[in-house]
Order: sequence, then structure tokens, then C-alpha cells
Amino acid sequence: MKNFIYLLFLLTFLTNHECFGSEAKLKDLISIKGVRSNPVIGYGLVIGLNGTGDGGGEITNNSLKLMFQKLGLNPQKEISSKNIAAVIVTATLPPFARIGQKMDVTISSIGDAKSLAGGQLLVTPLKAGDGKIYAIAAGPLSIGGLDNGKKFPTAGIIPSGATIEQELDLGFDQKSSLRLNLNNPDFTTVARIEKSLNEKLGGKYAMARDASTIDLIVPVYYKRDLVHLIAIIENMEVIPDQKAKIIINERTGTIVAGGEITLKSVAISHGDLTIEIGDKADSGNKIGGNSLYFVDKKTTLNDLVKSLNAFGAKPEDLISIFQALKRNGALIGEIELI
Repeated sequence: MKNFIYLLFLLTFLTNHECFGSEAKLKDLISIKGVRSNPVIGYGLVIGLNGTGDGGGEITNNSLKLMFQKLGLNPQKEISSKNIAAVIVTATLPPFARIGQKMDVTISSIGDAKSLAGGQLLVTPLKAGDGKIYAIAAGPLSIGGLDNGKKFPTAGIIPSGATIEQELDLGFDQKSSLRLNLNNPDFTTVARIEKSLNEKLGGKYAMARDASTIDLIVPVYYKRDLVHLIAIIENMEVIPDQKAKIIINERTGTIVAGGEITLKSVAISHGDLTIEIGDKADSGNKIGGNSLYFVDKKTTLNDLVKSLNAFGAKPEDLISIFQALKRNGALIGEIELI
């Protein structure tokens, strides 16, 4: 009940403070085509384990043989050790990554190792989707506090554990046009962004192609100064539009409402609760007993929530009422169950 009261307070706060109509910087609304991170992956060996490694296996044994051969050794027998573990190494290559820069890596056991604590990753090349090596990882693992074994000792990280060896050449400074992609497609928002860009740049440089795409011609005076242009674009402010939508998770009793959700004239009866939404002169006042409450027909979801809160409604009551209002056509908005 405490969490439900907090939810009602939050809905009231958001509506009263008009958060749904506030401005947002374009950097939080769009992404620029080509400017993105890229995942890289590699296979490696972790050594120095205190008897908690794989203890053999075809993959681990073959890897050890290859490693020894590269070191000038030629073992004739099977090598089996519980101090070694086969792992997969993953990382994210940031946009505009440069040779020599560092990035964090994640190490995960793929064998039957019990723990990677205290281990050290041997030199491991990391490849992208094109099969090329973009970074080299190595170093001691950090597992974090094990809390008496309750966490996951078969995965860890190496902060700044990979060095970038190859760059992705985007030719960004040579571009004569940019494509901006809206993170949450919406025709109204994309039209507002187009208008703001053209007003800011002083010409017809931006063209909205669809609900999520804007093509932007780089003005002549920014041809060699794209960084400055992007900085201007990112810090422009636009009011994003939002669909009237309620998301309900019945398993947890979580309700998230956004947008301008309004209600038509309707009477609600749910258990001991009775609420009427209409154009009564005394709307907003209790009449006819303790369980009847009138709300103006132009009410928002916030007003309804206030009324329900006054009656001590439970989460399951609110969910049932929202769903019934939607089926009746009185709730102007979308309901999504997750």
C-alpha cells in the first residue's frame, strides 16, 4: 500500500508540474547515423586460478597447446590443470575510438570453472563483426565482493583492460549531410525538430523524411566545422510529443502513465467505489453518500487518481478500472500490458 500511495503521488506531481510538456535537448532525443558503438568479442584463457578452473577439456587443452607452441614449446602429452579457465571476452568499441585508448572488458567462463577470482587474462585479440581485430585485452580480473559465494564468481571485468589497436574510419569531418534518427518515432516531434533546426540555421537545411528520420544538409559555413554544428544541434531544445499511454504490469502492480490522458463522461462503480465523471455544477465534490464522487468531464488521469486515492483504492482496483474505462471508450489513450 505504501508503494501504491507513492505511485499516486508521483502521477499527481508529474501532471501538476507539466513534465510531459517540458523541453528536452536534442541530444536526448536523436542519434546521428554512423555515430554508434560497436561490440567486439574474443576467446581467451584465464590463468593463476587456485584450483577453481576447468580442469581440462578439449577446448582448454587445445588452446594450451597452441599457446605453448607460440612460445616455442612442444608438449607431447595432454595438459590438464584446474588453474586455467577458457573464457569469452567482450567489450564495446566506442564511437570515434582512437588507437591507444583504453576500454573496459567483461570476462565470462565457458567451461566448468568454479571461480575466476584471482585469475589473469592472457593476451586476447578482440574482433568486430567484420572479422578484423580492433583491440587487445589482458590483465588481472576483478570479480567484486563475493558475499559468501552468493554472487557470480564465473564472470568478472578488467577496468581499462583492452587497448584499441585499430580505428573505424568514418570520414565524419568530410560529410556534406547528416541523417538524424529520432529515438522514439513520432510525427509531431520530428516536425518540431525540423522547424527548430531550420530556424536555428537560417534556411531550409533540414527535411523530415518520416516519423523518425531527418536529413540535414551541412551549411557551407560548417563544412569544416562539423563538431561545432553537432554541438549546436545537440543543445537545441524541443518539446517532444508523447502518446497518451498507460503501461501496466499486473505481476508487480506497476503502473506508468504518460501523455495527455483524458476521460469522457462516465460513471464508475467498482466494489465500494462509485465515481461519476460529468459536467455537474458541483463537480469535484462528494454527494449522495461517502462513496460517490463527481469529477469534471474534461478531467485528466491525475484527477481520477486523486479521487481513487481519496477512497483508498488498491493497485488491483486501479488496474481494473483503467482497463474497463478503455473498453468503454471513456479513456482517451492507449493501455499496454507487459
